[in-house]
Amino acid sequence: MNRSPTVAVAMMALGLAMPARAQDGGLHNRIGPNLPTPSLTEPEPQPSAPRIDAPLTLGAVFAGNDKPLRSGLAWRIYEDRTDGVKPAIVARSEAPEPSFTLAPGAYVATVTYGFASAAKRIVMAGAPVSDVLKVSAGALKLSGAIGDVKIPAAQVAFSVFVPIGTNSEGRLVRSGVKSGELLRLPEGTYHVVSTYGESNAIERADLKVENGKVTDATLSHHAATVTLKLVAAPGAEAFAGTAFSVLTPGGDTIREAIGAFPQVVLAEGDYVLIARHDGQVYTREFKVESGMDRDIEVEAKAT
Repeated sequence: MNRSPTVAVAMMALGLAMPARAQDGGLHNRIGPNLPTPSLTEPEPQPSAPRIDAPLTLGAVFAGNDKPLRSGLAWRIYEDRTDGVKPAIVARSEAPEPSFTLAPGAYVATVTYGFASAAKRIVMAGAPVSDVLKVSAGALKLSGAIGDVKIPAAQVAFSVFVPIGTNSEGRLVRSGVKSGELLRLPEGTYHVVSTYGESNAIERADLKVENGKVTDATLSHHAATVTLKLVAAPGAEAFAGTAFSVLTPGGDTIREAIGAFPQVVLAEGDYVLIARHDGQVYTREFKVESGMDRDIEVEAKAT
């Protein structure tokens, strides 16, 4: 009577530790019928969901009035990284409404419109996505004139600055802007410097760029083109190889040129002209009046 519990316990331990033998050997429990040995079945792994690429369609509008931007756009799609690593460019386009096919994941879409830009985080999850980026931008269109006469585009250039504090030329945005060129900029106020010719004919203006608008501005110059000549007598043929220096009455050099009759653009005002030829130096004073192009002759005679 005292052995039965011991055997029962041993059998239970065997059944738990060695289930295969209990099933194959057909051991019989003296207290009851044969009991089936439980079996453990591991679940089959589920197949991973397929990565489905989907289209991302983008557009850009002016902030404030939602007017679509139809040209001058450059799109970039970047990885959205949070590990400090520089994100790679996934796709790019210059279409007004581009469409990109992207795998599931997070991205950053950027659009540039000249010097203005906008960015937005996009999450792709296997379904088509459409989105619109808002750009706060306008444009400048610049030209120069003397009175009512437009200055030829090849003779005038512009530099555009962002004022910082009291410094009107705090940060250069772009130099060498051509007359009539459309310069796309973020909304704001800019300082424009117009240079006519290569000397001192310079004009400045503060211009405002409004969202969704083109600011068309003409800067008025007060200058003229003078042709420098060293002659033996008024109206005579000019001497070749003459070195000219144009100075202010105070002695500051404005422009130097070499030739028989170089042309110089000068702001209106008073000047001193020095001509050097064959070791001789000749001088004269002259005045520039705005819009009055003329010859400035220096007579090669002893003083």
